[in-house]
Amino acid sequence: MDMLSHDVLIVGGGLAGLRCAVGLCDKYDVALISKVHPIRSHSIAAQGGINAALANNPDARDDTWEKHAFDTVKGSDYLADQDAVEIMCREAPEIVYEMEHWGCPFSRFPDGSIAQRPFGGAGYPRTCYSTDITGHVLLNTLYERAVFKGVKVYPEWHVTALATEDESCHGVIAFDLINGVIMPIRAKATLFATGGYGRVYFYSTNALINTGSGIGIAYKAGVPVKDMEFVQFHPTCLIGTNILMTEACRGEGGYLFNNRGERFMERYAPKAMELAPRDIVSRSIQTEINEGRGFDHPLGRYIRLDLRHLGGKKILERLPGIRKICIDFIGIDPVNEPIPIMPCQHYSMGGIDTDAAGATPVRGFYAAGECACVSVHGANRLGGNSLLDTIVFGKLAAGSIDAYLSGGGAVPDEKAVLRLAGDMEKKISGLVSGGKEKTFALHAELARTMSANVGIFRRQDEMEQALQDIARVRERYRGAGVSSPSRHMNYELMNAIELEYMLEVAHTIALGALLREESRGAHSRRDFTKRDDEKWLKHTIARRGADGSPDTSFRGVAITRYQPMERVY
Repeated sequence: MDMLSHDVLIVGGGLAGLRCAVGLCDKYDVALISKVHPIRSHSIAAQGGINAALANNPDARDDTWEKHAFDTVKGSDYLADQDAVEIMCREAPEIVYEMEHWGCPFSRFPDGSIAQRPFGGAGYPRTCYSTDITGHVLLNTLYERAVFKGVKVYPEWHVTALATEDESCHGVIAFDLINGVIMPIRAKATLFATGGYGRVYFYSTNALINTGSGIGIAYKAGVPVKDMEFVQFHPTCLIGTNILMTEACRGEGGYLFNNRGERFMERYAPKAMELAPRDIVSRSIQTEINEGRGFDHPLGRYIRLDLRHLGGKKILERLPGIRKICIDFIGIDPVNEPIPIMPCQHYSMGGIDTDAAGATPVRGFYAAGECACVSVHGANRLGGNSLLDTIVFGKLAAGSIDAYLSGGGAVPDEKAVLRLAGDMEKKISGLVSGGKEKTFALHAELARTMSANVGIFRRQDEMEQALQDIARVRERYRGAGVSSPSRHMNYELMNAIELEYMLEVAHTIALGALLREESRGAHSRRDFTKRDDEKWLKHTIARRGADGSPDTSFRGVAITRYQPMERVY
């Protein structure tokens, strides 16, 4: 079997992966694998902005990285590791200016400085933006930089397994979708930047590529995952499509109304109103709907997001993408009509357990971006911190990998990679030979039970039901097969392989949520309604046990300067 070899292998073509590649390619042979073309990575879907305390905003002259850090820790419901948060917030201004100098076209204030706007849970308007396509412009800027520097890109390749032995990583098994062949790839260092697991849920803002398979691959290979129970639901998603209506809609002054015409956030967050953190706004909207104060629609019950008072000029200048999405997908012009919205799964606070430089307990294996859990977001991420997280920790991971390789690193074991390639060949042959279970049906069943039973509000019996459903789907997966024996561009085959990893991810989410007997951030239990710092101010760590079930343990939260207090907005 042929084999490829690189010094550094980066899996994922979004912001975290590209920033890491740019930081290493001058010194090492760096390759980047992406299951879509890099500028189709999900980072492109980020709309609202990237946070940094630039202090060039007339309304934020007193802003500092320390205040940014406090807002982040408070927003996390005090589960974030504060040493990591401080690193991210200190790095933020330099990261934004670096992107600007590399050509990122940020929106501007009249004096020419980078424009900033308010976002939820922030004490100052520190979210830098490019209208409502910030992820788009950041991603294109970094991709252009990577191409200029000569990063080797393998587009439309799927990584299907991670080769680990003796607590070291030796490379990956990839599937070249265009040519339909398995390709073992040996690497001295491997970084996963594979994004979140939104498609484990039925209602999600995430693209179809966001299966969470990268997290599941790492977990199955023996890498621990952390805080998987913390799943963010975005408050404002377009009814019937689940397309994100950026937090910038509210940052620019949008209102939320129920069917009584009330700006109901006054009941839940009287000071912050619509700009409370996402967990609070999502629960508030869902409560209004559950208690009969929502609107009826053939596509479901909803709340109104009203931008009309902003005026057409401001909407066209600041939110042109949102207006186009509303017109194209639901036939509503937000200049003239309110937008029908509902909460949907949006972001993964949990992920692969890493330190602040992206290193994992497995030697030579790193992770950054949404698939990783540093943890800087804790129990609830603030809007504008995700783009920051990806670029900051992509950069820091590059430094960590450089230090590892400069110190000698490890010699990847070719035999370990080839053995795993043989196992994957057998798995693919089994799927192609054809069981009766169709993976699209199994995936739908998994996603529906996760949305129904491990959603915005949670209860013991519902989560136990989810675990039973996951076990049942896992058993049926043993009989899964694909329709076509062809390996060339066979997306059904790739979906079938990814589903196994999605089941692992879903299991860790549901079990972590069941074990955590408190409410904290996005984890809101109806049977344990209070935050319990005495028992639960700790991270959940899950390793895959010998029997395939998660072995869970707990780790203390790093607290430096911000003692836990009640979250009031």
